[in-house]
Amino acid sequence: MTKIAFVFPGQGSQKVGMGQELTEKYEQSQQFFQKADAALGFSLSQLMEEGPQEQLTLTYHAQPALLTVGAMIANALTEAGIKPDYTAGHSLGEYTALVASGVMTFEEGVKAVHKRGLYMNEAVPAGVGAMAAILGLDTEQVTTVTEKITAEGDAVQPANLNCPGQIVISGTKSGVEKACEALKEAGARRAILLDVSGPFHSSLMEPAASQLKETLDEITMNDAVPAIVANVNAEIVEDSDQLKVLLVEQLYSPVRWEDSIRTMLENGVTHFVECGPGKVLSGLIKKIDRKANVYAVYDEETLQATIEALKG
Repeated sequence: MTKIAFVFPGQGSQKVGMGQELTEKYEQSQQFFQKADAALGFSLSQLMEEGPQEQLTLTYHAQPALLTVGAMIANALTEAGIKPDYTAGHSLGEYTALVASGVMTFEEGVKAVHKRGLYMNEAVPAGVGAMAAILGLDTEQVTTVTEKITAEGDAVQPANLNCPGQIVISGTKSGVEKACEALKEAGARRAILLDVSGPFHSSLMEPAASQLKETLDEITMNDAVPAIVANVNAEIVEDSDQLKVLLVEQLYSPVRWEDSIRTMLENGVTHFVECGPGKVLSGLIKKIDRKANVYAVYDEETLQATIEALKG
């Protein structure tokens, strides 16, 4: 029996022109760009279509832009009769999953992640925090090293548990740099500093979490249909109150992506559809389970190919 999960990428996947081909082809897709502009009070669509890339990459622009494209693609698939049994998203992508699962409206989602981006940007001054990808070690090895460095006064922790052998750490700049050196000594193949604007999913984001809670408290949230697999606990969640609590925790907690994919596999998911620009999540899923059926939808050609494959 075919079971489908829609998965949505996080920051880093944004690029100028994303989703434009679909808005030109489908009037309903164009409406997502228009609704986003109206909800935010500025022309996000122009920034997405024309750039510059540096402006689009700013966290408070990238977040609503990625949610817009992901929700638009999920809607196009659903309209074509491809309906998910579960949804999940990587970090920011979890909000796109909330929209796809009817927890909040598209307009509420766009406004929430714009504010989330502003809070995250304000929480830690530029240059204070950092993130790095660690290749070749497991979670336990990375956690042991980061806990030791944190205890010595430089906060750093696992932030994204992406797939076997790929873990992202986050924290103060000095903490991340010290951890990179220590993890290479511990056997990491590589430790790569990431070009990000803040130490996401670390304890340094706790000030932003309290502001985010106030924003989410203003939104009437529905139970998730279909259910969402949450970043924080990698568990299947439907209850809106629980989802709200987890969204706040998500800002300063690790994204348990590998465990989330395994949860869906254990619950019978046979096909994963990545809705959004790029193929980052598709690559991670293949590293978690090489036999998984994975589709990345980001333009007209990939949309039609996925619809044909899943309807066939």
